[in-house]
Amino acid sequence: MFFDDINRFLASGGDVLWVILALAICLWCLIIERFLFFRLNYPAIRSNCCEDWQQRDDKRSAHALFIRQAMISTINIEMQRGVRLIKLLIALCPLLGLLGTVTGMISVFDVMAVTGTGNARAMAAGVSTATIPTMAGMVIAIAGLYFSKLIEERVSDESHHLADLLNYQ
Repeated sequence: MFFDDINRFLASGGDVLWVILALAICLWCLIIERFLFFRLNYPAIRSNCCEDWQQRDDKRSAHALFIRQAMISTINIEMQRGVRLIKLLIALCPLLGLLGTVTGMISVFDVMAVTGTGNARAMAAGVSTATIPTMAGMVIAIAGLYFSKLIEERVSDESHHLADLLNYQ
C-alpha cells in the first residue's frame, strides 16, 4: 500500500523524479553519516589528539605551534569530509526539478501539437507532471540546506573547541 503510493507519485513526476529520489537518498545517507561521525567517532579522535598534545613536553616553541596547527587542521579536514558533496547534491536538487519541469512542459506541448487544440484536461495532466519534480527538488534542497548548515556549524564549533583544548602556552 505505502510503496504503491510512492510508486504512483514517482510515476506521476516522470523519469527525472527517479533521479531526484536517487540524489535524495545519497544526500540523506551523507548527512546521516556526518551526524553519526560526530556522535560516535569524533569524541575518540578529539580525545586522542588532546592526549597526544598533553604528552608533549614542548608546548611553547614555534615548532610546537606548527604541530598544534597541523593537528587541528587534520581533524578539521576529517570533520569536513563529505560537506562539499552534500552542498553539491543540495544545489543539484532544484536544477533537476527544473529539468523535470522542462521535460514535462515538452510533453504538454506535444499533446497540444497532436490534438491540435488547447484541450485543458489534456494539458492539466502534463502541467501536473511538470510541477511535481520542481516541488520535490525544492523540498529536498530546503531540508538539505537546514541540515547542511547544522553540520557546518558543528564543524566550526568543534574546531574552535579543539583549538581551546590544545593550549598553546
